Amino acid sequence: MRIRSISIGVLLIAVAWVVVRPGVAAPEKPAIGGELRAAVQPSIERGLKFLESAQAADGGWRGFESSDPAITALVVKCFAQHADYGPQHPLVRRAYDFILRYQQPDGGVYIPDQGLHNYYTSVALMALQMDKDEKTREAVARAQKYLIDLQWDESENYTPADVFYGGAGYGQGKRPDLSNTQMMLEALHDSGLSPEHPVYRKALVFVTRCQMLAEANDQEFAKGGDGGFIYSPANGGESKAGSDERGGRSVLRSYGSMTYAGFKSLLYADLPHDDPRVRAAYDWMRSHYTLAQNPNMPEDKSKEGLFYYYHVFARALRAWGEPMIVDAKGERHDWRLDLAATLGGLQRADGSWVNEADRWMESNPHLVTAYSVLALQSALE
Repeated sequence: MRIRSISIGVLLIAVAWVVVRPGVAAPEKPAIGGELRAAVQPSIERGLKFLESAQAADGGWRGFESSDPAITALVVKCFAQHADYGPQHPLVRRAYDFILRYQQPDGGVYIPDQGLHNYYTSVALMALQMDKDEKTREAVARAQKYLIDLQWDESENYTPADVFYGGAGYGQGKRPDLSNTQMMLEALHDSGLSPEHPVYRKALVFVTRCQMLAEANDQEFAKGGDGGFIYSPANGGESKAGSDERGGRSVLRSYGSMTYAGFKSLLYADLPHDDPRVRAAYDWMRSHYTLAQNPNMPEDKSKEGLFYYYHVFARALRAWGEPMIVDAKGERHDWRLDLAATLGGLQRADGSWVNEADRWMESNPHLVTAYSVLALQSALE
């Protein structure tokens, strides 16, 4: 992946704060102050300028070959939550109108033949929930209900004993996975659904089965696990990171993007910080703390899904609420400044971000720039 030279003076401030030498304590307070804002704001502004110039005449941003409601939802959220734009800005209104063209009679927001119902509706809800317009609020309520109804539960004759129970897949009866489930939960959480709603309790059953933690996970594949998360418990367990040999048996390999996604989901389900599942996930994050790659992916795949990882990294640690993370060596990291320095170094001259390790659409600059700006905005919250 190409990294442009870091010539911006304010970014050097971030780098100076990020480097923690042995024996030198990192700052104890959150870096949501002048140092962080000076490092982050220029990157956000350049990213937004790039995205603003890329909006199509129909109000959307490109997905595969044409404007796509999911990519548009991720991009427009960047603008809707920025003080210089906001939900009433003409650019945002055009994008909202474009997204709402895809709301179906059942309340979901998706392209019917594409089969990505949960994913599209979730990211659309994340964007639309910021608008207080009466028409949009009605659309938000319908999308919320759609996601709740889409969850695998008793309505599909599943019980908590079934491995699908509580999860969400792409839609149209597809098997559930943690990526779609965490997106559903984030959309419902951000749109104001109470943590006491049964959807979180049901999702917790599925999320727990994605954790490589035998003490909590009743699936055979969790034995010998390390507390991190995999992609799905369906069909005997699936990890995009593959597996390792441990003690003469093959053990699914947990990895960064899913572990931060699972950790965030546990918090959205209102588990306390001292819950064994939360602590095990946090300990995994401490042991694999890095922004140089998607941690614990095989070396030849370590940059795959990297910007998705940055996004869930920021959202998860924001939900955790602590300014510092202490790694397994005892070194303290201000994760916000680490993120600012990393993304500042990866930003291209035109303001965009692109992952040259192309997988999961991360060669699309609109998607990857949205991930990056959303991550940086989370660091400022």
